[in-house]
Amino acid sequence: MQKENQIESKIRILLMVTGILLIGLCVSFLRIAGFGVDPFSGMNLAISGFIGWSFGNWQLVINIVLLIIVFFTVRHCIGLGTIINMVFVGYIADFICFLVNDVAQIHITMPLRIIALILGQFMASMGVALYMTADMGVAPYDAVAVIIEKATKGKIPFHIARVSSDITVVMIGVLFCIIGKNSVWSIVGIGTIINACCNGPMIQFFKEKVIKHLIRQK
Repeated sequence: MQKENQIESKIRILLMVTGILLIGLCVSFLRIAGFGVDPFSGMNLAISGFIGWSFGNWQLVINIVLLIIVFFTVRHCIGLGTIINMVFVGYIADFICFLVNDVAQIHITMPLRIIALILGQFMASMGVALYMTADMGVAPYDAVAVIIEKATKGKIPFHIARVSSDITVVMIGVLFCIIGKNSVWSIVGIGTIINACCNGPMIQFFKEKVIKHLIRQK
């Protein structure tokens, strides 16, 4: 029994770490693609640019604020994965973008942008589904949809709550771009729309139809 528990713990940690790595890669791929980033990253890029902070530093601050709200509403969502996600995703994205743009100085052609967009969306949904399935805590922002679902007693299901929260943060990001006189298209584009509309349903799909099925097969 103890050996089985140890194996299960290792699998959960692997799912959590892989999921968070995919999310960090997703953010960087969407930034590199230039078609607009995911809603939460878009809001944070707009605000960090407006106040002159790095993306990673601002994302950590807003995650701490959200973590406090999560602590008092859906405390069961907090775990090791929560802390790792809120600390590392922003910095992973910054690091990958630094390698591609400043170190390798790769010329991103239109075909590469489209591939990056597709891979970024896939990584976003799969990454969130992986670390949510690991049940070691979710990122503060991902818990927002859980809070909404709980507050409405299930009348607003997770995937609808996720789409609603995504649209809200997109609007906040656009507002800060306008206030800061920055290009809205730097954070909002077809990639943002695809992510906002598809992320919730795709996360649900990966959780219920793919990941849990693979785990049961093992």
